[in-house]
Amino acid sequence: MQKPPIIIIGAGPAGLMAAQRLAEAGKEVHIYEQNKAAARKFLVAGHGGFNLTHQEAIADFVLKYNQPAIHDIVKAFDNEDTIQWLASIGIETYVGSSGKIFPIKNIKPIQVLQAWLDKLQRLGVQIHYEHQFVGFNEHLVTLRHLRQEIQLEFSQLILALGGGSWQKTGSDAKWIKLLSEKDIAISPLAPANSGYNTQEDFSSLEGQVLKNIEVRFGNVSKKGEMVFTNYGIEGSPVYYLNRFTRSHSFPLDLFIDLKPKLAESAVIQALQSSSKTSEVLKSKLNLSKPALYLLKKLDKETYTTPTRLAAAIKSYPIKVTGFRPIDEVISTAGGICFSELTEQLALKKYPRVYCVGEMVDWEAPTGGYLLQACFSMGHFCAQQIINLES
Repeated sequence: MQKPPIIIIGAGPAGLMAAQRLAEAGKEVHIYEQNKAAARKFLVAGHGGFNLTHQEAIADFVLKYNQPAIHDIVKAFDNEDTIQWLASIGIETYVGSSGKIFPIKNIKPIQVLQAWLDKLQRLGVQIHYEHQFVGFNEHLVTLRHLRQEIQLEFSQLILALGGGSWQKTGSDAKWIKLLSEKDIAISPLAPANSGYNTQEDFSSLEGQVLKNIEVRFGNVSKKGEMVFTNYGIEGSPVYYLNRFTRSHSFPLDLFIDLKPKLAESAVIQALQSSSKTSEVLKSKLNLSKPALYLLKKLDKETYTTPTRLAAAIKSYPIKVTGFRPIDEVISTAGGICFSELTEQLALKKYPRVYCVGEMVDWEAPTGGYLLQACFSMGHFCAQQIINLES
């Protein structure tokens, strides 16, 4: 009797990477995807700058993840492995100024995806579209296709169903109900890499950027760029602080250092050098128009007192009132608890069913760390199955 194939549910980065590694080892692999095309969120993410990983040293790289359980998984297929894998499918990369890894100029996300799908096709991986995941047991997975339910036998089942943001791409988190009914512990999904709503209306600054700043909450800070929106603020340092503010009650204050390279004493000295405050702010401190806008909203006494103005420049408060709706954020925190998984990423209650990607409870900042974890988890999971069946 022929052995059932390995079935993967979800044609996102984690699922595709698992499929490639398994197929390279000679396994029969079938992917079932609910959309009409593969990796829609992968493509949407590429619209904002298609950084695929980061060149950071792996010892520092793994510290960007909130869950220690994922550190060894990322180390097993790290950022250097991702660069080599991309080269193997014909995608050359370069390092951006911030250390992010991008495809070389003029290579679009769809070209990366097509090169990957072509590789999978050559390896014999079959992708079946418009198949919605309905459920599973120890031996069978149930799917809905063309309004009919079908049951398929598997040797191993990999669930790569995504998180809960950007539902239009298929990341609708409908799997939560199905797995919860099987008494699998799931940490509630929450916005991650989200902008903040602010108490103050910054819509007049919409689209303007504060560059070379540092955003702080408590004793945690992050340098980068912050963008004003019609609802508040966003940008990589803002996203980074999400996990640290999530356990606190809103509203709360974030503090912006508008001149992180200068000590407060140096700012005071510059302000005391002239009575023309605006000229000092523009010419000596080289503050941008958005920064000047913020400072001019201060009360007159603060604006005209060098020590108080310097304190505001180094620690400008912005009161935030909450995260953006979960469907519009970049990623989600929460998901299947690692305590439900073996070290091989199999469900303890269903040893032949594995979970990978954003549906598992981990989070990371933007900058290549999200995709890297998905690549790593897919590759790691596949390797565990290969080891098991060898």
